[in-house]
Amino acid sequence: MPNPFSLSTPARRPHRQPGQAQRSGQPEGHLNHDTAALRAPLLATALAALLASTPAQAVEFGPFSLTGFAKLELTRTTNVCEDCQRELGEARHRRWADDIVLGKPFGTRDSHVTLVQPYLGFKQKIGGGWEAFGLLSQRWRDGKVDLKGWVFERNVGLAHEDYGRLTLGAMTTRGWSVPDFPYSFKAISSDFWGGGSGSTPAWSDAGAGYGLLSRAARYMTRPVEMLGGDVLFEATYDISKKGWKRNRPQFLELYAKYIGRELLVDVVVQSSKNGEPVAWGKAPFGGLTPFPEDDPLLGGSSQGMALVMVRHVIDGKLELSGGLRFNRWSGAYAVQTTTGPLGRWNNMFNVDWGGVDANGVPNPGYAARSTDFMLGTRYRINDKLTAGLGLTYLGKASTDNPSERGQSNTLLVGTGSVGYTVNSYLQLSASASVYEFGRKGQAPLSIPAHNAFTNIDSRVAKRGNSIGVSANFTF
Repeated sequence: MPNPFSLSTPARRPHRQPGQAQRSGQPEGHLNHDTAALRAPLLATALAALLASTPAQAVEFGPFSLTGFAKLELTRTTNVCEDCQRELGEARHRRWADDIVLGKPFGTRDSHVTLVQPYLGFKQKIGGGWEAFGLLSQRWRDGKVDLKGWVFERNVGLAHEDYGRLTLGAMTTRGWSVPDFPYSFKAISSDFWGGGSGSTPAWSDAGAGYGLLSRAARYMTRPVEMLGGDVLFEATYDISKKGWKRNRPQFLELYAKYIGRELLVDVVVQSSKNGEPVAWGKAPFGGLTPFPEDDPLLGGSSQGMALVMVRHVIDGKLELSGGLRFNRWSGAYAVQTTTGPLGRWNNMFNVDWGGVDANGVPNPGYAARSTDFMLGTRYRINDKLTAGLGLTYLGKASTDNPSERGQSNTLLVGTGSVGYTVNSYLQLSASASVYEFGRKGQAPLSIPAHNAFTNIDSRVAKRGNSIGVSANFTF
């Protein structure tokens, strides 16, 4: 059965959910007291674990199997300014989201987040080397559906030992799973981000990629022997939500993986048109806005990214990791889609507010490119204990926008962590991180919100640090 857990620290959701107003400007890890809503998925996970006959294995019943995880994370961060943005809940690229409340106190704050995600899988041999499979999964964050209107996994497919694997439906992208932990398929997993790796969501959740697909087709080849190891190739295409005629969403992802004895190399390339302009690598791929009726009023936009990640193991204990990511955005003009003082606006990107383009169209959005990288190391002290260090750098963006929208800023994140495996079900970890923006002001363009990943608003403080502990329960 596939082992499709995703245990990374989540980033804040900067975009509006379909049919809803934007959420408040609190970071993702803010305290949520909705324990009643959380109780049901937690009990379901606990019950499934109790039914498991062997540690860390799926609960199996006929061709079906149930796996999953539950995670609790507690964090203390310095230089946090709660509700400092004057217009709470507005996304960073809107001009009226620029202002902050002067004199607002800020300092050390505590936060916590819980994640629960079960996976119901299906697998059945049907003869002739063929196998049918399916996967259904949803995630709850602090007791509520993580992304309202979206399902993490809802797909079916066919696999053949010679012809490869075809999957249809809703699924996560490799742009999500490659920098996250662990991969969607155990057969190609590569424990980049186990306990004590020094990982950070500033790497896994940033950039110009997308993470969730709704109407996708994915084909993976069987492993091919090459260069002393095995190589997998994969292509994924998605047409997203219905209702868009003029600006039809289109998404293409190409993926290649080299699996050697002590070397793993992953390459992911995404190219998309007419999705919601974002700088959040786990964003759902939908239309230009959550409302297809906006279609005739908008011009198209595009974005894409190319990602390379490498892991090298030395003597079975020391692991060295590195990653390089190139981001590209076309920009998106600011357009009011409904009239009135409370009228809706589109999801714009990198706008020169008050400016005009060569044709006199106001509030143009400008193209931008940026480069990010990460370095990491992990040392296995013994079978239970690991320690790691990680460094992530989100770079400046190149753009012709005459207005400063964050293209001149950078973010450097250094993280040290330790992980301890209690048993096959439970893993504990602790981490300490330092954050350094290149300047005080708008956050780098490859960040979805000014306080994303750090809980520190770059318009209020240039630097800060955090400590955190987490517990991951898997079955």
